[in-house]
Amino acid sequence: MASNSPRRKQLLAMGGWDFKVVPAQIDESPLASETPKECALRLAKGKAYSASKELGKDGIVVAADTVVVENDKQSEQIMGKPRDAREAEEMLLRLRGATHKVYTALAFLHVRDNILLTDLCESEVTMRNYSNAEIIDYIATGDPLDKAGAYAIQHCLFRPVEKLVGCYANVMGLPLCHLSRSLMSLGLQTGVDLPTVCQSKLGYSCSVYSMVLCREL
Repeated sequence: MASNSPRRKQLLAMGGWDFKVVPAQIDESPLASETPKECALRLAKGKAYSASKELGKDGIVVAADTVVVENDKQSEQIMGKPRDAREAEEMLLRLRGATHKVYTALAFLHVRDNILLTDLCESEVTMRNYSNAEIIDYIATGDPLDKAGAYAIQHCLFRPVEKLVGCYANVMGLPLCHLSRSLMSLGLQTGVDLPTVCQSKLGYSCSVYSMVLCREL
């Protein structure tokens, strides 16, 4: 796995696959000419190729890139990770009470055969109208500072999300059903009922997993 994210490690472990972490080192700055989806796909592919340099001639590299996208009437704006507490506060204020999108691009590189597959998951997230005091308390925990959009959907105290349409694991950074269907096409099966395990572990009733696994979404 081309990521050192503890959340992605937690999610990938749910599938029962054997894996090791090989963090990728790339410039994650978006390009002016690309859409958020294009940015996420480019970065996921870049991470996969970067991590593959640390492997031998065999193995499958799994890489992901998640972007939080703020909607306005003119364009979609990518919200990266906040540089400091002040920027985290600005992001949370902008997202408060509004709906935004979260895209996670996946890249799968079969090193020996040089086969690259990609996938993309999209979720729509509506934030609740949390108070200024709640924002300050949440930032004080340090949790927002390593997360795109400055929030974690799974944070047990802040609980920033009012409504979610789509994949919960996607908002955490690794859509497991999208990942599973791509790995299966590369001949790598999971020995668990992944949708059941995912919903049980995350405490979320998913309405889209069957469509994802059947490639209807």
